Amino acid sequence: MSHTIDLSGKIALITGASQGIGARIARTFHAAGATVILNHPGAPGTMADASALADEANRARPGGAHAMAADVSDAEAVRRMMQTVKAEFGGLDFLLNNAAILRDRTMAKMSLEEWRAVIDVNLSGVFHCSKFGLEIMRDGGAIVSLASIAGILGSYGQANYAAAKSGVQALMRVASREAARRGIRANAIAPGVIDTAMTATIPENIREEMMRNIPMGRLGTASEVAEVALFLCSPMASYVTGQTIEVNGGWRG
Repeated sequence: MSHTIDLSGKIALITGASQGIGARIARTFHAAGATVILNHPGAPGTMADASALADEANRARPGGAHAMAADVSDAEAVRRMMQTVKAEFGGLDFLLNNAAILRDRTMAKMSLEEWRAVIDVNLSGVFHCSKFGLEIMRDGGAIVSLASIAGILGSYGQANYAAAKSGVQALMRVASREAARRGIRANAIAPGVIDTAMTATIPENIREEMMRNIPMGRLGTASEVAEVALFLCSPMASYVTGQTIEVNGGWRG
């Protein structure tokens, strides 16, 4: 029996799609046949990266990828983006909430601006995209939001990030209940330490300590997270909703 995942004819919007896990999710969904909308916040660097990724995807399958700017922390910008998606593509099938930032510091030293910036993007951004995304999402769709092991462990120096990511898990549990009548599923993925540009900034001594806590003895890859996202949006996960799937190599704290 074949279990190939075919998303042909489906529309997937990935936030923070210009690099890292978001870019890999975009490539994975595009390879599965979906038309992917690559959201980025509109900064010159992210705009260039998202456009380059769209060009790469369109060389493989013309018209299968589109870059779209919107700062997810800005509710009105997200509303406009979703209305553009509705006008240009007829609606949405999958929403992948991936956009996130880091402003690590101990609680004693964390500024109020550092707290607000992370909450605004990492938690309020998920709310904005889910709220306005559900307005244009077709019945039977799916939302997958990126949480983090930090929200489970309560990582040192990440009060803002951990609180936001824990909130993402709760938000998906609520969404799973509220959207179930339309056959829309909502789940979270909580990656452990994934080998991306973001984790490359972690000091070496901290990385070594992390590695000692990972039973599989290595960092995860963006592809390993993207494949779980693909599964959660596929018919094979048709009865999976309100869950947080941990992708962490066995790290339990």
